[in-house]
Amino acid sequence: MGLDRVAQHFLVPKHEIVPDERAKEVFAKFGSTNDQFPQILSDDPAIVEIGAKRGDLIKVTRNSPTAGKSVFYRVVM
Repeated sequence: MGLDRVAQHFLVPKHEIVPDERAKEVFAKFGSTNDQFPQILSDDPAIVEIGAKRGDLIKVTRNSPTAGKSVFYRVVM
């Protein structure tokens, strides 16, 4: 499967780069810093596809049968 089609696969949740201003708000909301968030590797196919770089905050939105949508964050390492 080509990298341009990774995000189209039904098992891959939506990945978005969080803008720096919004990332500061997210860190403040959770009372933590980027080194305290869960990590995702910079060579992960979804990360490569969206063009994220080390240190970027990624918002991952997953469909959930019980919660509807589940949002979580990862920092690119």
